Formats: sequence, structure tokens, C-alpha cells
Amino acid sequence: MSESLRSNFRSAMTLTIPATILAAALALGLNQVGSGFAARNDTGISVTGSARVSATSDNAVWTLNVNAVSQTLSAAVKSVNEDVDSLQKYLLDGGIPSDAITLGALSTYANEEWVNGSSTGRIASYRGDRPVTVRSKDVELVAKLSNGIGSLLETGVSLNNMGPNFYISNLNELRPQLLAEAMRDAKVRAEAIMDATGGKLGAVVAVRSGPFQVTSPDSVDTSAGGFYDTSTIEKTVTSTVTVTFKTE
Repeated sequence: MSESLRSNFRSAMTLTIPATILAAALALGLNQVGSGFAARNDTGISVTGSARVSATSDNAVWTLNVNAVSQTLSAAVKSVNEDVDSLQKYLLDGGIPSDAITLGALSTYANEEWVNGSSTGRIASYRGDRPVTVRSKDVELVAKLSNGIGSLLETGVSLNNMGPNFYISNLNELRPQLLAEAMRDAKVRAEAIMDATGGKLGAVVAVRSGPFQVTSPDSVDTSAGGFYDTSTIEKTVTSTVTVTFKTE
């Protein structure tokens, strides 16, 4: 083989090998992208379907922690009891019935005095805490009182308010409905894929249900074990199923 032919052969190989590698990489990449929506093998095709519905919370649980720090134990306890009375008055005046308010046990502990990182063995102060929990189906009222709690804090009442938690009591009733809709969605997707590839969809081989995701509206929060957002009254409930169909 002449030197000219050898040179041409080497140039052709130089171009062919990268092109082959690129084609293989593209094929693998497209396959990975497609696997996010459906996977097909010799036994059939697996497709994930989803369904979602808007839901309104109908239960609220709101826990507030009244606290006080004083130089003596008796003063700390007295301050906590007075603030609990003020909180109860705020709730009752706001429309919460007395049977919807639960008072937790009063807890106290001593704060040691520390100097330069070491305890002196003396008591610097005492702290008292008492939780107050509201349970109500009037979620709008609870939200309103939570948003207005600043008026009570301005009077000197000391408490921690993390906000109410809102729940859906009929979630068990929504589950069958959402699972059925997710199954129908999976079938529609599978049929679209088979129509595009010239195949025919067969019977269901297997079904795997994913965890339910209860989120705030327009949220994209998810969890592998299921997600339940309690911060908002309005929620979105999402269900997913992975269905394997026979193909022809």
C-alpha cells in the first residue's frame, strides 16, 4: 500500500471512530431519557400514570407554648399561669369554644449559672412552660386567630407560636378515586406509545402504587415515602402508579 493510501486510510479511521462513539452515546442518552416515562422489554411495557385533585383541609391542630423565665420558681409559675389565662381569653373571645382548648402539663426547670464556660453550681433563673392546644374543624377561624396573635404578644404575653397544622380527614376516601384515575392515565400513555411504534397494548401484568403526596398548591415537593404538607388550608393530593402491560 502506497504512503498516500495509508494516509487516507488513517484519516478515514480517525473520522469513523469518534462518529461511532458519538452515535452510541446519543442512543444511550435517548434511552435514558425515555426510561423516565416508560420502559419496554420482551415481556411488555411499563408506564407511570398520575392523578391529582385539589382538597380543602377540614381539621386544624394549633399548639402554642406559653413560657416565662424568672429569678424564682414561684414567680415563673405565676407568670406562666397568668399568660395562659390571657391566651385562653384571646381564644374564647375569638370564637374558639372551651371544649376545643386543651391545657398541657406545666413543666419547670432551673437554669444554672455559667461563668467562662463552667458551671458555678448556683441557679441563675427558673423557666416554666405550658402547652395550649386548639383542635377545631373551623380551619378559617384558627388561621385568622393565628395571624392575629401579634395583638396578644403586644400585651406582654410570652409564648411560642409555630402556626397551626391543617389536615384532610377524607384522605382515605380520595385514595381509591385517585388510584383509578392514575390507572386510566397510565393506560392512555401506554396506548399512545404503542400507537406511535405500531404495536398493540395487551392486558395488565403488574401494578405498583407510589406514595401519596399532599402538598400546598403549585408545590413540587415530593418524598420517596410520601409527603404531607400541613402548613396550608388548600392542598393538592397526587397519586402515581406504575403499570406493566403486555404488548403485541
